[in-house]
Amino acid sequence: MGKAFYTPEALTDNHTHYCPGCTHGIVHRLVAETIDELGIREKSVGVAPVGCAVLIYNYFDCDFQEAAHGRAPAMATGIKRVRPDLMVFTYQGDGDLASIGMGEIIHAANRGEKFTVIFINNAIYGMTGGQMAPTTLIHQRTATTPRGRDASGEGFPLRVSEMLALLPGVFSAERVSLHSPPEIMKTRKAIRAALLHQIEGKAFSLVEILSPCPTYWGCSPQDAMRWIREKMLKDFPLGKLK
Repeated sequence: MGKAFYTPEALTDNHTHYCPGCTHGIVHRLVAETIDELGIREKSVGVAPVGCAVLIYNYFDCDFQEAAHGRAPAMATGIKRVRPDLMVFTYQGDGDLASIGMGEIIHAANRGEKFTVIFINNAIYGMTGGQMAPTTLIHQRTATTPRGRDASGEGFPLRVSEMLALLPGVFSAERVSLHSPPEIMKTRKAIRAALLHQIEGKAFSLVEILSPCPTYWGCSPQDAMRWIREKMLKDFPLGKLK
């Protein structure tokens, strides 16, 4: 009888530090399973963000670099250009990528840099206290928008995948979600496809993943999954953008 559960070789045995109901651990496993399946662990290099996943290098058994806040695309560009034989991926949240790192991600995408981006969108700043992020929804309450985000004062949530898909240097951009088991399996397929693009020498690929933050959304893990389905999908529709 086969094992019902196993730890991917690309993951360590360390316990993660994430809050109850956080799905960073799910994404870590999906990435690790795909790395193992493609046989690329010995040549994979991840670039860690500043954010909730700042300690991601403790959980992966492959090479990792830590980037300054928002600068993961710049570091990934340098690694991939110096060592084009390596499989390089960044792992970034919406604050890291879409706020302080917006300039970095746009120009890396526009240049068609040949690395993969795993973009976690939970519509809020998680590590620093639940402030409004570029992806925060209209009327969503956060630590800095206690009455809800108002478009007249704070603008609209950024649709990063749609924006990057317009750039000629981008080979693929896809938005997926973690709010149900079928969607988690679609997320795994999207991650695998993006890494395959890099193996094939294709240009920039992005996988945007809608992910819950029960702690700073102020709800249970179950309600957080429901909120993704009922609220987030209206602003961030799933599917391939390019």
